[in-house]
Amino acid sequence: MRRSPYWLFVVLILLLAGLQYRLWVGDGSLAQVNSLQQQIAEQQGENERLLERNRILEAEVMELKKGMETVEERARHELGMVKEGETLYLITE
Repeated sequence: MRRSPYWLFVVLILLLAGLQYRLWVGDGSLAQVNSLQQQIAEQQGENERLLERNRILEAEVMELKKGMETVEERARHELGMVKEGETLYLITE
Protein backbone atom coordinates (compact mmCIF):
# COMPACT_ATOMS: atom_id res chain seq x y z
CA MET A 1 0.00 0.00 0.00
CA ARG A 2 1.43 3.41 -1.07
CA ARG A 3 0.98 6.46 1.07
CA SER A 4 -0.40 9.54 -0.60
CA PRO A 5 2.05 12.48 -1.00
CA TYR A 6 -0.88 14.76 -0.11
CA TRP A 7 0.40 15.44 3.44
CA LEU A 8 3.85 16.42 2.07
CA PHE A 9 2.18 18.84 -0.34
CA VAL A 10 0.18 20.43 2.52
CA VAL A 11 3.32 20.80 4.67
CA LEU A 12 5.22 22.43 1.82
CA ILE A 13 2.35 24.84 1.10
CA LEU A 14 2.17 25.81 4.79
CA LEU A 15 5.94 26.32 4.91
CA LEU A 16 5.81 28.48 1.79
CA ALA A 17 2.92 30.53 3.22
CA GLY A 18 4.84 31.10 6.44
CA LEU A 19 7.93 32.27 4.58
CA GLN A 20 5.88 34.55 2.34
CA TYR A 21 4.17 36.07 5.37
CA ARG A 22 7.54 36.80 6.91
CA LEU A 23 8.85 38.29 3.66
CA TRP A 24 5.95 40.72 3.19
CA VAL A 25 4.58 41.41 6.67
CA GLY A 26 6.70 40.04 9.52
CA ASP A 27 9.84 41.27 11.24
CA GLY A 28 12.49 42.18 8.70
CA SER A 29 9.94 42.38 5.89
CA LEU A 30 10.59 44.26 2.69
CA ALA A 31 8.27 47.08 3.82
CA GLN A 32 10.13 47.45 7.11
CA VAL A 33 13.51 47.44 5.36
CA ASN A 34 12.30 50.10 2.92
CA SER A 35 11.00 52.24 5.80
CA LEU A 36 14.30 51.96 7.66
CA GLN A 37 16.26 52.90 4.54
CA GLN A 38 14.10 56.00 4.14
CA GLN A 39 14.68 56.95 7.79
CA ILE A 40 18.42 56.50 7.31
CA ALA A 41 18.40 58.79 4.26
CA GLU A 42 16.45 61.46 6.16
CA GLN A 43 18.81 61.25 9.12
CA GLN A 44 21.86 61.51 6.86
CA GLY A 45 20.40 64.67 5.33
CA GLU A 46 19.79 66.14 8.78
CA ASN A 47 23.33 65.19 9.83
CA GLU A 48 24.78 66.97 6.78
CA ARG A 49 22.77 70.10 7.56
CA LEU A 50 23.95 70.06 11.18
CA LEU A 51 27.57 69.47 10.16
CA GLU A 52 27.43 72.50 7.87
CA ARG A 53 25.94 74.60 10.68
CA ASN A 54 28.71 73.41 13.01
CA ARG A 55 31.38 74.33 10.44
CA ILE A 56 29.95 77.85 10.17
CA LEU A 57 29.82 78.23 13.96
CA GLU A 58 33.35 76.89 14.33
CA ALA A 59 34.64 79.37 11.75
CA GLU A 60 32.88 82.19 13.60
CA VAL A 61 34.39 81.10 16.94
CA MET A 62 37.88 80.93 15.43
CA GLU A 63 37.40 84.38 13.94
CA LEU A 64 36.28 85.75 17.31
CA LYS A 65 39.26 84.17 19.06
CA LYS A 66 41.89 85.48 16.65
CA GLY A 67 40.99 89.11 16.23
CA MET A 68 39.41 92.01 17.98
CA GLU A 69 38.06 93.47 14.73
CA THR A 70 35.27 90.93 14.67
CA VAL A 71 34.39 91.60 18.30
CA GLU A 72 34.37 95.33 17.59
CA GLU A 73 32.21 94.86 14.50
CA ARG A 74 29.68 92.79 16.43
CA ALA A 75 29.62 95.31 19.27
CA ARG A 76 28.94 98.13 16.81
CA HIS A 77 26.24 96.36 14.80
CA GLU A 78 24.46 94.27 17.40
CA LEU A 79 24.82 96.44 20.50
CA GLY A 80 25.08 99.89 18.91
CA MET A 81 28.35 100.68 20.71
CA VAL A 82 30.74 103.45 19.64
CA LYS A 83 34.40 104.07 20.40
CA GLU A 84 35.50 106.68 22.84
CA GLY A 85 35.63 110.06 21.12
CA GLU A 86 33.31 109.02 18.28
CA THR A 87 29.99 110.64 17.55
CA LEU A 88 27.11 108.54 16.30
CA TYR A 89 24.78 110.12 13.78
CA LEU A 90 21.58 108.16 13.28
CA ILE A 91 19.74 109.00 10.07
CA THR A 92 16.14 107.90 9.88
CA GLU A 93 14.06 107.94 6.76
